[in-house]
Amino acid sequence: MAQLLSFRVYLSAETQKASPESFKRTQKTRKPFTPGQRGPVTPVRKPQNLNLEVSPHRAVSAVRLMRIEFGGAFADLLNEKGKGSGSNEMSYVERTIGFRTRDLDDRDLRLVTDVVGGTIRWRRYLDHLIGSLCHNERTFRNMEPLLLQILRIGFYEIIKLDMPAYAVVDENVRLAKIALRPGAGDLVNGILRKLVSLKEKDALPLPKVEGDDRAQARALATLHSHPVWMVRRWVKYLGLDEATKLMTWNNTDPGFSLRANMGRGITRSDLVERLNSLKVPHELSLHLEEFVRIKTGLQMVVQAGLLKEGICSVQDESAGLVVSVVKPQPGDRILDACAAPGGKTLFMASCLQRQGMIYAMDVNEGRLRILGETAKSHQVNGLITTIHSDLRVFAETKEVQYDKVLLDAPCSGLGVLSKRADLRWNRKLEDMEELTKLQDELLDSASKLVKPGGFLIYSTCSIDPEENQGRVEAFLLRHPEFSVDPVDRLVPSSFATPQGFFLSNPVKHSLDGAFAARLVRAL
Repeated sequence: MAQLLSFRVYLSAETQKASPESFKRTQKTRKPFTPGQRGPVTPVRKPQNLNLEVSPHRAVSAVRLMRIEFGGAFADLLNEKGKGSGSNEMSYVERTIGFRTRDLDDRDLRLVTDVVGGTIRWRRYLDHLIGSLCHNERTFRNMEPLLLQILRIGFYEIIKLDMPAYAVVDENVRLAKIALRPGAGDLVNGILRKLVSLKEKDALPLPKVEGDDRAQARALATLHSHPVWMVRRWVKYLGLDEATKLMTWNNTDPGFSLRANMGRGITRSDLVERLNSLKVPHELSLHLEEFVRIKTGLQMVVQAGLLKEGICSVQDESAGLVVSVVKPQPGDRILDACAAPGGKTLFMASCLQRQGMIYAMDVNEGRLRILGETAKSHQVNGLITTIHSDLRVFAETKEVQYDKVLLDAPCSGLGVLSKRADLRWNRKLEDMEELTKLQDELLDSASKLVKPGGFLIYSTCSIDPEENQGRVEAFLLRHPEFSVDPVDRLVPSSFATPQGFFLSNPVKHSLDGAFAARLVRAL
């Protein structure tokens, strides 16, 4: 479990913070996996023997896509070798499509990760093309879920991966025939062959960006595969050119950063030496002395045990820069108010030089337990005390105050869509109002726990102005005892806004989008 946390820090700690639902008094039970939200449900089949005719990476990809879209699974959790490709996942494959495939080798695993991530990322674009090539709109609208996933995979492989068309058609037709029925295979065959013909003629039926603002937003949303509401919001705040660049960034394959674990005496040079021995290409961070960037080879890092041993963590530099805004010092008593699963918690603890304490609070007891286990492998467990509580309840019942309080608030995650491709389809415009309300409540509660002369750091993994400076400005109107402590002395100047806040811009900095405000309480 400790290895799993470290592997997911780059998105779990920054993009899977507790959702608004986690803070509600009445918890909702997650619905079981069922694909019945669209069209007729694929019938449950009795398990069959091993099938060696079907492409294993396509079968597993189709089932993963079903689990993500209809079962609420996180794409990153299904990508970890041993978790996503072991017997547990093969049992899902068998129950969903009625047979098992051979186990995935390393090449299959890479293909599954690429196909699943890319198909999710380009879903709106792919669905537009599939719908355009169907006999009629009703055929697409009533298409059963598994058949739609098979078509999406085929379209993605032909258009975006540029795989040999004959192989893609043949393999996806075979999957549809065996997993569903011969007629489904015939439909896949006809639609994919139309696609191949149109691609060869450079005549894909794509919309033109023209008409009024709404029409242009719809066309851009299709071409760049984002929800219309996001496109309209970004065009409003950023302008058309910057919004287009942002969507292009979100659709590129993400890179990752590794943080050397100073808490157990590991330097960046030590980490580089290990990466060299693994022949993992890398480059040094330009902004943080503990960080190294990698574009490929993350699976090799995992398999070599560097995360399990606590040598390093996967953590985006934008998250590391938020810790720079906190500026943990030896002897500090710091409350990490929404801590789990704990990427920033661990980094802050490693900065304390064995003096001080990080109080890691979260509403999710299970994730706090994982954080505690990971702290042991990082040898900073003596510097972290976990607190299972809702921040709002804790602030009402406790009078303790801290030198620094970090509120890494639940947010939309609009700054991390390159890594969390599925997140763009799980957010609605209505969520923004609910999120800003929750952020205001948490800020008010966190402020009660800051000692006079202490600091409140509010951060998000969002680039949305309403979630970021909008919340800080509203907070300062309610709490005149706080004022902005400018971050320009704590982070590189290109990350400091005119208002004194930290902001990482994905397009400008080639990092995840993140925000932080450092507020000081009057004495």
